Amino acid sequence: MTGELSPIDRAKFVAAKRAADMVEDGMRVGLGTGSTAAWLVRCLGEMVRDEGLKIQGVPTSTRTAALAREVGIEVVSLDQAGWLDITIDGADEFDGDLNLIKGGGGALLQEKIVATASDQMVVIADAGKEVETLGAYPLPVEVIPFGWQTTRKLIEETLVSMDVLGRSAALRMNGDAPFVTDEGNHILDLHLQRIGNPRQLALVLNQVPGVVENGLFIDICDRVVIGFGDGRVEVRDINEGTIEHDRVDMAENDNLFTDLAD
Repeated sequence: MTGELSPIDRAKFVAAKRAADMVEDGMRVGLGTGSTAAWLVRCLGEMVRDEGLKIQGVPTSTRTAALAREVGIEVVSLDQAGWLDITIDGADEFDGDLNLIKGGGGALLQEKIVATASDQMVVIADAGKEVETLGAYPLPVEVIPFGWQTTRKLIEETLVSMDVLGRSAALRMNGDAPFVTDEGNHILDLHLQRIGNPRQLALVLNQVPGVVENGLFIDICDRVVIGFGDGRVEVRDINEGTIEHDRVDMAENDNLFTDLAD
């Protein structure tokens, strides 16, 4: 079955499998949202079923919560857990300082809350998500529905003084209707092309009335696990300044692929 996976899916799986090995018995684990995070949830579910791993999972979306329950992970709320040992999540982009763009799946608010309530955040990604400068991927900004068009205009006016190349903001749609987050908000996707100063932009965006949160994760990620289609993984630790190389044997995990549907 693994031979039927695309190289990108194989890369996502090996990154998730390597990160799952960082989870220890008794941990409270933040579970990310998105296609790569779904591999992680499946890997942890297999460990719960086959190895007797006992963890509590705090999901960052209703989709992740449903998948976690499906594979046998005990699901609790962040308020119930209090503080987390580790959060493992994907990213739409990451740079050399492990600054991230997240929110492609529409769960950036819960993802940021959960990640910052953790002793460590680990990002899992395929090698194509690494960039020299953030911004090629549209930056999601969660806004309240009331007056969202005014909020968009204020954001676009604010971008004039920012170190970015593009300044357009588009309302994310779900078919013919606006996309709605788990909190009942909308998302504006900012097409910036290049973000020269992510830290400044993250701070300024959150001062715009109507903005709930933005998808720039600055000084939050501790480690990134990068997967490659041939089974190789690279683990970078921003705090320790280390880089480790490993390999994941995909053949032993065929049962993970039989019913996976991201």
